[in-house]
Amino acid sequence: MRAPISVIIPTLNAEHSLPGCLDGLMEGVEAGLIRELIISDGGSTDATGAIAQAWGADILHAAPSRGGQLTRGCAQATGEWLLVLHADTVLQAGWRKQVQAHLAQSDKAGWFRLAFDRSGFAARTVAGWANLRSRFGLPYGDQGLLVSRDLYAQVGGYPDQPLMEDVAIARALKGRLVELDAIAQTSADKYIRQGWLKRGTRNLLTLLRYFAGADVSTLAAQYRR
Repeated sequence: MRAPISVIIPTLNAEHSLPGCLDGLMEGVEAGLIRELIISDGGSTDATGAIAQAWGADILHAAPSRGGQLTRGCAQATGEWLLVLHADTVLQAGWRKQVQAHLAQSDKAGWFRLAFDRSGFAARTVAGWANLRSRFGLPYGDQGLLVSRDLYAQVGGYPDQPLMEDVAIARALKGRLVELDAIAQTSADKYIRQGWLKRGTRNLLTLLRYFAGADVSTLAAQYRR
């Protein structure tokens, strides 16, 4: 019996974060859970491609748009289940047992509880808010997404858009998302550079504008600035 999970990771100049992400997947490889690793790259100019190649990944190259990168990566996948991760997210020890249990018991999509790679009140507060939001059906991409190929196809997959692709698929999966009892630890670098309050407020305002129907390309350009 072949391993059930295809891992899809969108990348763009991720040489510093990708090794940690891949290291975190090793317990799934050793348990026979992971069939293939697909790196959907958006034009990296650093060592991302060399790192992916060293890990034996299938590498796709296209324009930088995370929704489009994920669309192509998921289309290439051959597993019965898709595990989508950001390159700066590391699944913490023990995750494979929770995923194995989920695959055996549920046909719903799963998300992981968020934690940051920094300690402190701000990190705990932002992570706590993210996990609360997720329990109401809105996990973000840095919490990972485990979804069966069939369910992914039923909801239409990721939209080819540069921002909020994770929100779009979460809304499509409404009522069919469950929390997995495992931790996805993500980088706090952007919060530290911009400030926890400023970054959190900016994320919330971007989400509200997206819900109000703002043009996604415009939002993406403003968000990156």
